[in-house]
Amino acid sequence: MLKQSKIKATGRRVLADRKGNFGIMAAIALPIILATGGVAVDATNLIMAKNHLQDATDSAALAASSALVNKEMSIADAKLLAANYLKAQMYNWQSSGMSEEEAKALAEDFAANTVVDIKETAGLGNSKSFSVDVTTKFSVGLNPLTQIIGQKTAAVSSHSKSEASTEAKNALSMYLVLDQSGSMASMTSTLDPSNPSSTYTCGKKTCTTYNYLSKIAALKLATADLLTQLHTADPTGTLVRTGAVSYSSKMMSPLPLDWGVSSVLSYVNALPASGSTDSSGAFAKAYTLTSSSSEEAKHKNKNGQVPTKYIVFMTDGENNYYNNKSTSSSGDQSDNATKKSCDEAKAAGIQVYSVAFMAPSRGKKLLTYCASSSDHYFAAENAAELTEAFKYIGEKASQQMVRLTQ
Repeated sequence: MLKQSKIKATGRRVLADRKGNFGIMAAIALPIILATGGVAVDATNLIMAKNHLQDATDSAALAASSALVNKEMSIADAKLLAANYLKAQMYNWQSSGMSEEEAKALAEDFAANTVVDIKETAGLGNSKSFSVDVTTKFSVGLNPLTQIIGQKTAAVSSHSKSEASTEAKNALSMYLVLDQSGSMASMTSTLDPSNPSSTYTCGKKTCTTYNYLSKIAALKLATADLLTQLHTADPTGTLVRTGAVSYSSKMMSPLPLDWGVSSVLSYVNALPASGSTDSSGAFAKAYTLTSSSSEEAKHKNKNGQVPTKYIVFMTDGENNYYNNKSTSSSGDQSDNATKKSCDEAKAAGIQVYSVAFMAPSRGKKLLTYCASSSDHYFAAENAAELTEAFKYIGEKASQQMVRLTQ
């Protein structure tokens, strides 16, 4: 009984003695305080990692979408591109100060945890739509303070989706208004790519002569490049309608709008170069045919769409005839009549592209006036620039779009 009383008394004395309480409480609280500080630091790091990862997956998804429609990349290659793009983005952000083994482990971590899914949907003509999903995650190491509570890593994940499609699904009608006047027979400074030079015997030696493209030959090559862009976008001829008319001192026989590009290609390839210049009748015909309600009806019956309409207007000179007559005011009369048709076309929503090919200042002024905007006007001073301008027009007409959707 006495022994029990001593034990109780000793217990009361221990409980009553407060000399060691602070040390005990500090020992208990310190790990919690340190862990809390570690969690705060890691929370900031995880948010930064999440933002970097989201930016990287967004970029990877857009890169794959763009490659699918702009470079006609295969789905398998686009998947690999997205995965490699993502890995490179995150490696550049994280690898600073890493050992070779750590960097290799990081790359393997992304490779194992990244999924790229691409779905393709067929549209009208050869148009295609692509949906690209990129999902990934990786482990972020926590600092030693946080690890006190037993957590060594935290997972960060992100998901991005992009969609891309060729604009070939949008129907279009394009009419070409082309100068075939006599000045188009003159030579450019560009060698004929199909026959740049030829040799002949001159005395006891062999001499070389260089073959340059005429303006009309350069026009035919440039037109073929434009039409190739349209045909690539719509090889089945269900969305694109084209037509053409040439002019010299008067409008030549116009080619009506028709499906595809083959008729226009044949028409342009047969153009001679002769006569003076009057663009008024040809441009008026282009406006009449392109703006007609029957043109929209043809698209509606075939592809169910309202087409985007274009007129491509080209000259290498300046107007000097009007209604097949040459007077002191003929050039001004033709310019004014052409401008009136240009105004009507633009007011009707037709996009007018104009190309001045080694043209004098008055010809350039007319074409600048007729263009829908400064971006629709080109001053080509050689055959290469003419081809570049026509190719650009073809690309814009069948342009492609890429947008981030998630």
